[in-house]
Amino acid sequence: MKVTLISIPVRDQEKALEFYTEKLGFIKKKDKPLEGGNRWLTLVSKEAQDGPELLLEPAPNHFEPSKIYQDALLEAGIPYTQFDVVSVDAEYERLTKLGVEFSVIPSVMGTTKYAVFNDTCGNYIAITQEL
Repeated sequence: MKVTLISIPVRDQEKALEFYTEKLGFIKKKDKPLEGGNRWLTLVSKEAQDGPELLLEPAPNHFEPSKIYQDALLEAGIPYTQFDVVSVDAEYERLTKLGVEFSVIPSVMGTTKYAVFNDTCGNYIAITQEL
């Protein structure tokens, strides 16, 4: 078994596409129209273009339990997921210059350095680095 697709709930797929590609540097892999103006919209990492795809899932707009869960995580300040980076400090500096808002500045917990930012689409996302 292997992971091939990871879903992240977003409230606006176009806004999410812009944020995740222009700010975070992901690459669009699939973009297929679905019913109701939705899209099967996946992204991949520049560093692992054959790796797992990130699905920008519009579930919070159509499935109330998804919206409730997303709201609860956001209100509690809990990241929906995390992305590994080579250097949290370097990514924090790069993303801050691009206007990305962080709720947690680079911090150390045990053998991990992490920071948490708002993806502007209803989620906090952590970036992490093993020390």
